[in-house]
Amino acid sequence: MDGDFRTDFVRDPSALRQHPALVLNADYRPLSYYPLSLWSWQDAVKAAWLDRVDILAEYDEVVHSPSTQIRIPSVVVLKDYVKPQKRVAFTRFNLFLRDEFCCQYCGARGDLTFDHVVPRAAGGITSWENVVAACSPCNLKKGSKPLHMLGMSLCKAPRRPGAEELRNTGRKFPPNHLHDSWMDFLYWDTELDA
Repeated sequence: MDGDFRTDFVRDPSALRQHPALVLNADYRPLSYYPLSLWSWQDAVKAAWLDRVDILAEYDEVVHSPSTQIRIPSVVVLKDYVKPQKRVAFTRFNLFLRDEFCCQYCGARGDLTFDHVVPRAAGGITSWENVVAACSPCNLKKGSKPLHMLGMSLCKAPRRPGAEELRNTGRKFPPNHLHDSWMDFLYWDTELDA
């Protein structure tokens, strides 16, 4: 078969691919904000059929087999609580998220790399406390020299982020598409404007 086996037998597979389900933990909070915890409609239907989730909201679209018809889930909540990770993995994505996707030298967004504050040539190690997000021009300018020699400074000192801190930072970067049925579950615990 040439295409995705899960959608080959659906009349309009491209329409159904656009119906992801927001996945909430048993405490009704998203498993993650950035990236937002989403399942394909197939995974959401399967989890509901296997009684692993409760469906909280649905799309208007329906999928059916010869004997069953089900509306596509829009929001599902896990029946069993998944304990969030306490330790944050040291990855490029998490580093950029900690630094809010901006250069820690000039504040520019886009074209990001990472930079060792204390250069490796000078004994600097690759760790949360020594690596920051940097745009390519600042990274090239700094090279393997110490900051004080170039008159450069950091916007904020690098440090190991906590898991909850990264989750909260991720909430500042909503995905391109937020379905109306998700809004009550995504930002219900944010502080209201007076």
